[in-house]
Amino acid sequence: MAPDERVALICSRLKERGYRGTVVPVEHVAQLKHEIEERLSRKEIDARLYERYLTSLKFDVAANLPETRSIIITVAPQPQRKVTFQFGRQSYSVIIPPTYYADTDDRIRSMLQDILSPGYQLHRAALPLKLLAVCSGMAVYGKNNIAYVEGLGSFLRLRAFLSDMPPGEGDWLEPRVMKECDSCKACLKACPTGAIVQDRFLIHAERCLTFLNEGTEEFPAWINPAWHNSLIGCMRCQLVCPVNKQFVKWVEEGQNFTKAETELILSGVPLDRIPPETVHKLNRCYMAEDLAVIPRNLRALMR
Repeated sequence: MAPDERVALICSRLKERGYRGTVVPVEHVAQLKHEIEERLSRKEIDARLYERYLTSLKFDVAANLPETRSIIITVAPQPQRKVTFQFGRQSYSVIIPPTYYADTDDRIRSMLQDILSPGYQLHRAALPLKLLAVCSGMAVYGKNNIAYVEGLGSFLRLRAFLSDMPPGEGDWLEPRVMKECDSCKACLKACPTGAIVQDRFLIHAERCLTFLNEGTEEFPAWINPAWHNSLIGCMRCQLVCPVNKQFVKWVEEGQNFTKAETELILSGVPLDRIPPETVHKLNRCYMAEDLAVIPRNLRALMR
């Protein structure tokens, strides 16, 4: 099978299942690295942001996986999930944004392996996913620096894989912002922390509520408790975005935690001391790995 035919097969199989995909040559990893380094040199990326999110990226693909020839980028549409906590005499329903649920990851990986086997290998890529999706033509940036895909808005999850499969041609574009953002300030006005600004493309991510509630530090004193809206992350800018209009009510029911389970979580009990059935619920929410921040975030939402 010719490279372009295999790429077309990957894209069509993904589309049949409601996903999206594209393939680009691995040589573009160098451009991704350059883009990140340039933003760092211009001090557009906060040092704390770099330390938390970007030091784990692995651009040295040639050294680690020398046979790699292509990057496969995938997009899965995903809803918000509503998780309910019983506490005292009240019930608290909280939102987990679309990007935190990983239940489509294994399905997509399995699909790709079926297509590539037995001739080619597949490895998870540790690359800047939004930048990769935008440069590949799969997505565009919003003014809020979130990736948007036509027909899906920003209710999605991005993944990338490395393979020794020949890539075919593959598009590569300069990062671009949605044309809808030219005359819209909805996200800028809705951002409670002022992270989105008019005079530059990159948001001040160190002020973003997502950055603040994904870290383990206590919230800064200037954070208004009323700003909290998700168990982790933030949906303010996405829910007011006109491009997301048809998706904002796409909310699926998630897990329900009993009063006893909620009290355990709020007390900060380590995962290895939580009953297996509660751990199972946390895993179903993909929140077990974030147990260090959930008690603080949940208390903020309960206020």
